Amino acid sequence: MKLQPDPKEALNTVTRYDARYIEINEKRFNQSIMLMPQGVVEEWQVQSFDDLSRQDFSKMIEKKPALVIFGSGQRIRFPVPSLIQDLIQARIGFETMDTQAACRTYNILMSEGRLVLGAFLIEHA
Repeated sequence: MKLQPDPKEALNTVTRYDARYIEINEKRFNQSIMLMPQGVVEEWQVQSFDDLSRQDFSKMIEKKPALVIFGSGQRIRFPVPSLIQDLIQARIGFETMDTQAACRTYNILMSEGRLVLGAFLIEHA
C-alpha cells in the first residue's frame, strides 16, 4: 500500500509497506527497523516477537524520543511490562499496534513534529 506520493526529503517518512518490507523515503528495508523523523534508519536486530529482550527496548532511550510506536508484526502483541520497564522509568511513552497501523501512526506523529521513534518488527517465516 502506497502511503504518500511525495515524501518530505528531510524527514524519515514511511512511503510503503507490506508484510515483508517497509519503505522509508522509497528505500526498501526487508528487516526490522528503528527510526526517528531525522537521522539514520537503523536495522533492528529483532527477527521475531519471541526474541524481544529488555535490551532491545532500553537502547531506545539514548535517542531521547517522547514516544515509541512499536509495530509488533502482522497482529497486535504486547510485550511483557518487564521488557519496557526502562522506557517507563525514563518517562517515555510507549504504544503497541500491528506494524501496518504503527507505520501510519508514526507518519502522522512525525508530520506533527513529534519526537516519535518507530520500531517496526518484520518477521520472516
